[in-house]
Amino acid sequence: MTSYTFSYDEAFSRNIGWITKDEQESLRHSKIAIAGMGGVGGSYLITLTRLGVGSFHIADFDLFELPNFNRQIGARVSSLGQTKISTLASMAYDINPELKLISFTEGVQVRNLDEFLEGVDIYIDGLDFFALDIRRKIFMRCKEKKIPAITVAPIGMGAAFLIFSPEGMSFEDYFRMENQPPKSQIIRFLLGLAPAGLHRPYFIDKTSFNITHQRVPSTGLSCELCAGIATAQVIKLLLNRGPVYSAPWYQHFDAYTCRFVRGKLRFGNNGLFQRIRIALAENKYLLD
Repeated sequence: MTSYTFSYDEAFSRNIGWITKDEQESLRHSKIAIAGMGGVGGSYLITLTRLGVGSFHIADFDLFELPNFNRQIGARVSSLGQTKISTLASMAYDINPELKLISFTEGVQVRNLDEFLEGVDIYIDGLDFFALDIRRKIFMRCKEKKIPAITVAPIGMGAAFLIFSPEGMSFEDYFRMENQPPKSQIIRFLLGLAPAGLHRPYFIDKTSFNITHQRVPSTGLSCELCAGIATAQVIKLLLNRGPVYSAPWYQHFDAYTCRFVRGKLRFGNNGLFQRIRIALAENKYLLD
């Protein structure tokens, strides 16, 4: 059996050309925090590790189950019943054994939030769609600590994404969830993420979106798209490769319709037309 000695420079040498050697070295010494190792979070970790990012804080408390198989990169027969965080950490170390990785096995909570964000350059949101309470707290703390934060949603066969910069509109000002009941917060999150609604023409079974049972349909291809988009934004942010369109700008690419939309919700979810969309969606999905 052939024996190999790991070399960072050789392992990630094919990145050179799209990024410079100096930029590769900068990525090697960057630190990214990812909350959630499921549908998109696991793909973020693996894609960013292949980019050569050298340090991560990752958080998750969940185990792999059969319903994860259609979209989660770490979901395999051999990982059933295993923790997502240990499985993904092992996969990442197999790509880069020099990786510096700190695992938060209880997930992100208020009591460990500052530790989770300590010293990180960028935060990427990989939380479950319905985990809005802790998501709001993380984005708020990122704003206070001047950490750029990215959220990319795997919607249909596409990806809708927002970037929250330290200088720009905050997560709270954009989504306007404060004092809203939990189910209304979910509607606001979805419609704020994807105002263009590129997924709507081929959403064939509306009953699969169930707020009460916290169940939404998903595809693996959209999770992989999210990883590519998030990683591209990381490159632009870490290496000062502009332009970066921060909130209130939103962006949505759909591979099924082959469409891309970039738009601006100047008042976030508080704009007139957006409030009308929210009211219509609440009537449709929240009324029995």
